[in-house]
Amino acid sequence: MLSILIADDHAIVRQGLKQIVSGTEDMQVTAEAASGNEAILRIREAEPDIVLLDISLGDRNGIDVLKQIRREHPRVRVLMLSMFREDQYAVRAIKAGASGYLNKQSAPSELVSALALVARGRRYVTPEIAELLADSINDDQDKPPHELLSDREYQTMLLIAAGKAPGEIAEDLAISIKTFNVYRARILEKMALKNNVELTRYALENMLLT
Repeated sequence: MLSILIADDHAIVRQGLKQIVSGTEDMQVTAEAASGNEAILRIREAEPDIVLLDISLGDRNGIDVLKQIRREHPRVRVLMLSMFREDQYAVRAIKAGASGYLNKQSAPSELVSALALVARGRRYVTPEIAELLADSINDDQDKPPHELLSDREYQTMLLIAAGKAPGEIAEDLAISIKTFNVYRARILEKMALKNNVELTRYALENMLLT
């Protein structure tokens, strides 16, 4: 029996995912978590085969949680779930060690297929994600500026563009204001932008905000 842990900060989403999994033979949800830190604890307790991990948790970013899972539990496979479009986080998630990336708007049958594939030790990659992965192999000079940012810098950029205040961003990312200022400076330098207004305009023009 394939054991699955669901990590999502919305109870109604966890319940929906649980219903989908419970209607599938040879799969069962053995644990749930409402935050990134709780997910880490539950994985240590339940030792699931697969983690369904939301990329946007209340206390931590899912990419950070994914990296910790891969460090501490390399045997555990992680299927990322997100409301974000594939071009925003899919490539970063796969490169960070995810076994797949699935949009929450996908059909239940697609989730079941993804779980079955991941359970066999393979990666679940849609044609759209495969194309993005292929494009990511290009030289840095061929990449748009935001793809040159680190994962944490990219997270910071999206939060700035979304209009969040520095204090809120620092709290969301569990960093100090000083560290936030360092990230912001790096982002502006790497992207050749002057201020938050230009950064926000860039994010809007490139459809990086949902």
